[in-house]
Amino acid sequence: MDVFEQITIGDIEYMLDEKVQENPALYGGNIRIESLEDGMLRVRLLGRCNDYPFAELTMARLLREELTAAFSSLRSISLVAGVSDELIDAAHGSAA
Repeated sequence: MDVFEQITIGDIEYMLDEKVQENPALYGGNIRIESLEDGMLRVRLLGRCNDYPFAELTMARLLREELTAAFSSLRSISLVAGVSDELIDAAHGSAA
C-alpha cells in the first residue's frame, strides 16, 4: 500500500461542494479542478472570482485550510491563472 491515501477528483469535488463552493458562489464565481496528480492539485477560479483582486489570497487560504484538513496526502494546491481553454476556443469560434 502506498504511504499516501488515494485521492480522486471526485473526492475533491465533493469536499469543494460541501465546504468551499458556497463562498465563491455568493459572489458569482466558481472553482474548477484543472488537474490532480501525485498529491498536487491545480484549480482555476471562474467568473467574478477570476476578476477579484484578492480572490487568490482569500480562496487559496480557504482551499488550503479545508482541503489539507480533509486530505492529509494533498501536497500542494495551486491556482491556475490566465485565460481558460474554453474561452480561447469560444473566441476562435466566434472569429471564424
